[in-house]
Amino acid sequence: MRTHLNPLTLVRNFGILAHVDAGKTTVTERILFATGTTHRRGEVHDGTTVTDFDPQERDRGITIFAAAVSCTWEGHRINLIDTPGHVDFADEVERALRVLDGAVAVFDAVAGVEPQSESVWRQADRHGVPRIAFVNKLDRAGADLDSAVDSIRERLHPAPLVVQLPIGVEGGFTGVVDLLRMRALVWADGAEAAELMPVPGELYDEAHRRRRLLEEAVAELHPAALEEFCADGRLSAETLAAALRDLTRSGDGLVVLCGSAYRNRGIEPLLDAVVSYLPSPLDVPAVRGTAEGAEEVRPADPTAPFAALAFKVNATPTGRLTYLRVYSGTIEKGDTVWDAVAHRTERVGRILRVRADRHAQVDRAVAGDIVAVAGLKSARAGSTLCAPGAPLVLEPPGVAEPVVSVAVEARRSIETGRLASALARLVEEDPSLVVRTDPETGQTVLSGMGELHLEVATEQLRRVHALEVNVGRPRVSYRETVGRGVSGLVFRHVKQDGGAGQFAHVVLDVEPADSGFEFRSAVVGGRVPQEYVRAVEAGCRDALAEGPLGGHPVTGLRVTLTDGSTHVKDSSDTAFRTAGRLGLREALRACAMVLLEPVVEVTVTVPEEAVGGVLGDLAARRGRVSASTARGGSAIVTATVPLAELFGYATRLRSRSQGRGTFTARPIGYAPAPAGMSAG
Repeated sequence: MRTHLNPLTLVRNFGILAHVDAGKTTVTERILFATGTTHRRGEVHDGTTVTDFDPQERDRGITIFAAAVSCTWEGHRINLIDTPGHVDFADEVERALRVLDGAVAVFDAVAGVEPQSESVWRQADRHGVPRIAFVNKLDRAGADLDSAVDSIRERLHPAPLVVQLPIGVEGGFTGVVDLLRMRALVWADGAEAAELMPVPGELYDEAHRRRRLLEEAVAELHPAALEEFCADGRLSAETLAAALRDLTRSGDGLVVLCGSAYRNRGIEPLLDAVVSYLPSPLDVPAVRGTAEGAEEVRPADPTAPFAALAFKVNATPTGRLTYLRVYSGTIEKGDTVWDAVAHRTERVGRILRVRADRHAQVDRAVAGDIVAVAGLKSARAGSTLCAPGAPLVLEPPGVAEPVVSVAVEARRSIETGRLASALARLVEEDPSLVVRTDPETGQTVLSGMGELHLEVATEQLRRVHALEVNVGRPRVSYRETVGRGVSGLVFRHVKQDGGAGQFAHVVLDVEPADSGFEFRSAVVGGRVPQEYVRAVEAGCRDALAEGPLGGHPVTGLRVTLTDGSTHVKDSSDTAFRTAGRLGLREALRACAMVLLEPVVEVTVTVPEEAVGGVLGDLAARRGRVSASTARGGSAIVTATVPLAELFGYATRLRSRSQGRGTFTARPIGYAPAPAGMSAG
């Protein structure tokens, strides 16, 4: 009797995650080549890649926008998202991780775990995304698989399960030993496929030793494997593969493969591992959403009511494309769907199978698919699209607060309207950008995640929208916090201007807190009714928008409502909300306030002879060095530096290191600014 195979078991939705320059995009290009999706190998340095198709990506040689591609391997449909590695585009990674079932983490065989590798790993941890690892660039001088695996174990804390042994070192790297099947895969120069052969004699003992270590590590983590290991003293290849699949999907183990994407060595085994170990849409928990205030679960079933999450919007020359992850049901060309966020219906014009900037039209998409849809007018990243008769709201991806701002204006006043439209389009495509008007200067202010993020956005205005713009000097987003609080501050809001008046009396205590904003009521005897207490809290939250030092948002405080009184006729929610807002503003003026500035952890890599100048420069930028190590003729310096001091640092670093220095930065929060510093 034949069993019916659910087609969803043959789908893999995964992303490529890594630090900038670890080789993510080259891995993606080699996957497209290996699967027959492209017929020549795209190169980042030549600007011929499929996924880095934006002109700025090709100019800068980095991934800026997450790009989706679809291909097939061994009968499986693979939907792959190549994500950015630069910290300024971490929100693109966040939106991709929200819709993926698995990921391949790419590591540099020389550098091992780098700062942004760690950041994207933690992002994947938060989303519970199963991962396998690919240690890339084994052909480079100084490449060492074991030291890269050690850094994964020490800094990321998974249990690495290495399933391959490299054949050859550095420039002599030619292939790998498959430790499951105990065979060698060797790629000749220029060859498009691996040649299978026995394990080389000089590696025979080492391969068997590593196979034994793999069996022992798996048996420690997997009960069924332990049972077989204790009974037989070894594990079969089938048991190993099944256990590795379980450990990957539970997150208890990390399968590690290796290769050189640039030389096209190791890509086919990586694809085999994606198919063997990463989950299908059926293997991950069914998506949860809310319907009319109650939680509802939608299974990955093409016959269930339709539900999808929009994770990216892209304006193309031919119209607006909305990228969807379909979680349940089926969508067909011409269907009407309900946008549960905008509360309006939308009509699906075309459904496209995606390959970065090129697309193939399809008639339908089913649960588990990642597709682009043309014709939607209001959907934004984070919107839920669902069947009109079965509404559902899915949790949208989180959006980080911007930390850097620039003023932008059209060079010609006649183009001010066009600039406003272009900025609205940018924000629509990238929710981590924020546009506002400065109430004091009337300037249009564009805010984002970093200097490069804003550079890219303003360059988009010039290239895509053909606008000439003036851009001001970058400014960071400061915060204010309470250094020393006040207690017993009395505030009365009394307003009488004919008719019903307004009356609210509150007594507030304000004290420092570790983070955020806390509000509590200590009122006894019902002197302030509960509905008015909630109004006071809402008013206090309103007051946090602008602090007394420079009008910056206020954080890190606890407010306690200790007493108050009401008027039988004139008290209302509005009156108490006003009293909460104005009362907390007055209290903050009486507190000792502290200005907070954003700080980042900087990792600088320079030749050893240039390290002295770099350390001096970091000290001049108010940097605090936390570590300095040497590796292969280079010095790696880690320091905490105020973000405001890093503007223009890339140029300065190049001049101090004869163009050989590089640095990465990742946000780590806020710290008190020096006394007397102005951030107005």
